[in-house]
Amino acid sequence: MEQIELKTANREILGKKVRFLRRQGITPLHLFGHGIESVALQSETANLRRVLAEAGKTRIVSLKLNNEKIPRNVMVREVQIEPLTGGLLHVDFYQVRMAEKVKVEIPVILLGEAPVLKLKENMLVQELSILTVECLPAKIPASVAVNLSSLTEPEQVVRVKDLELDKEVTALRDPEVVVVRISSRPVEVVEKEREAAAVKAPEAIPSAEEEAKEE
Repeated sequence: MEQIELKTANREILGKKVRFLRRQGITPLHLFGHGIESVALQSETANLRRVLAEAGKTRIVSLKLNNEKIPRNVMVREVQIEPLTGGLLHVDFYQVRMAEKVKVEIPVILLGEAPVLKLKENMLVQELSILTVECLPAKIPASVAVNLSSLTEPEQVVRVKDLELDKEVTALRDPEVVVVRISSRPVEVVEKEREAAAVKAPEAIPSAEEEAKEE
């Protein structure tokens, strides 16, 4: 997997004055971590947006400071966005130690089709869309998938304990928590939906010639 790099510089402008940086296309950053002093940084907004899109909160970013030769391994911890304009306000990065486990949230994605859904009275309900896991930084999965093709029976469920995770990745949720379930709806509800969806064919409007023949 290609390494994600971000160039940064030490930031001397602090507090409310950082708005002047944003006007120049620069976003204020903050770097902190276990056993290190927090550092105020800044980075070009355009490049930072690209990094955020690629890394999300699950991939390691190689953060380069302008006064350091060796890059730091960091992860995105928090992103502040201006609600009206969508502009970047501030980003926090957390420096990780590659030999120490971290806790991260990964998305639960659904793959394939559930055979049981061929019956209209059955519906799929996803109860869990985010799963918190613990592992070494290099082992963080981008997501965890649920294979829907295994769902063949009404009221069937997939629990956290059924998810396929690498042996070095630990799910930090009760193993019995339901991730996905098949719910059966009452026949009456299904019939009403079918009736509402049915579209009656419009009555044919006779042409002028047909009307003349009838006369």
